Amino acid sequence: MSDEHPIIDDPDLGTLVRATTELSDGTVLTHDWYAGTVTVDDADLELMLEGTSADQARALIPRVRETIAALGGLRRLASDAVVTAFSQGTPEPAELDAAASDLSLETIEASADGTVVLHLIDTCGDHFPEGYWPAVHLGEDGQITQVTVES
Repeated sequence: MSDEHPIIDDPDLGTLVRATTELSDGTVLTHDWYAGTVTVDDADLELMLEGTSADQARALIPRVRETIAALGGLRRLASDAVVTAFSQGTPEPAELDAAASDLSLETIEASADGTVVLHLIDTCGDHFPEGYWPAVHLGEDGQITQVTVES
């Protein structure tokens, strides 16, 4: 821990640290978010909380907690939204069921504007090309506002 980038210890979310990336030349890039990992239903989820200070990131913790508490139903809503967004016409129930099984939540990203993004991975590789993943955006009210593909 440094005074410049203090660590956040949260009883529910664990340890969150200012995210960095070390380049091959040894240069360290400091990102504008805090990162951590939390275990939910025996699966590790990455957390990204926007903020260049611990106070900014701490302000997003309640929103992340709310999102985690809602994951029981939210995971299926998210996978259904992905299939619906990228289907020609109305998806069949079997397509929705397959996506619910194949698309796994990997990261929860919280932004200062109240948006939360659920980053999913395609565990079987049948739905998205390698290096691409669907992202489901939630508004401040917790409702799905957008589905995107990221790389």
